[in-house]
Amino acid sequence: MRILVIEDNRDILANVLDYLQLKGYSVDCARDGLSGLHLASSGHYDLIVLDIMLPGMDGYQVSKRLREDARNEVPILMLTARDALEDRLQGLQAGADDYLIKPFALSELAARIEAILRRSQGNRKRLLKVADLVYDLDTLHITRAGQALKINPLGLKLLAILMQKSPAVVRREALEEALWGDHCPDSDSLRSHIHQLRQVIDKPFATPLLHTLHGVGYRLAERTDGV
Repeated sequence: MRILVIEDNRDILANVLDYLQLKGYSVDCARDGLSGLHLASSGHYDLIVLDIMLPGMDGYQVSKRLREDARNEVPILMLTARDALEDRLQGLQAGADDYLIKPFALSELAARIEAILRRSQGNRKRLLKVADLVYDLDTLHITRAGQALKINPLGLKLLAILMQKSPAVVRREALEEALWGDHCPDSDSLRSHIHQLRQVIDKPFATPLLHTLHGVGYRLAERTDGV
């Protein structure tokens, strides 16, 4: 399970990050609203822990942008020191699924996350999304910019791995093991399948998503800044 935590307080962020990782979650972090919105819009997360008082863009705005502009239905747990009824209602109206008042016990945060995930897993489609590329894992339907794409079975598996790990780099050895186990056909097989996948998801479009890091591996992301 991947969780995005958007929180500007360094101490709270560090404590939440450590605790959730100990619980077995994969956690990404952002310390302002704009960075958090970009990560939430370009990557796939099972839940977002979202502080309200953020620099640049507050949590209400982040939640509304995700719900209204990006049509993103990822569950959101809002964190705030504000405990007035009006504040809680504003958070729920902005698209939050639950609301936790600061200060809070980490055990309660984990319990609320687990409860939200239990509820959401039965209702949500299993969708992977990177930029305008969307992959429905239940129907195997893939679109980019609204255009349906056809990908062969091994390409589907490769794409799922890259999208699930996005925006991280996936080493070629890890991809080969996931696709073929200990029986990789030859050293050029992965490169060939990457080429075929790139022809489908990138070539017809203006912005490339599939990037090669020579000697390392591949990543699926809207940008390669900082790599």
